[in-house]
Amino acid sequence: QVHLVESGGGLVQAGDSLTLSCTDSGRTFNAYATGWFRQGSGKEREFVAAVSRSGGSARYADSVKGRFFVSWDNAGTTVWLQMNGLLPEDTAVYYCAAVRDSGDSVYIYRTSYDNWGQGTQVTVSS
Repeated sequence: QVHLVESGGGLVQAGDSLTLSCTDSGRTFNAYATGWFRQGSGKEREFVAAVSRSGGSARYADSVKGRFFVSWDNAGTTVWLQMNGLLPEDTAVYYCAAVRDSGDSVYIYRTSYDNWGQGTQVTVSS
């Protein structure tokens, strides 16, 4: 199992960019497929982006497609979520999730994941 920690959240203005990171205390965890989910106040947690173990495949929610990009670092110690052109509706707590994967699949459903970080707040003002 991994203990995921997200960082990089903060308060930004609409149109700004922000990059979130997900790590397992610096350990390599590229045996896991990973995903990003977010939960706005009073809303259900929703899928944002996901990337396969190898980084070769990724999927995005329609609401962020073309604006957000998910990737692994070369060492396999960090999963990044680059967020561009942020909108007020992107305001949420963002969670990193991971599931051990013997293949190279991408998972977009909450129920696919069994490891979750504590979340990092992203607030976008208008």
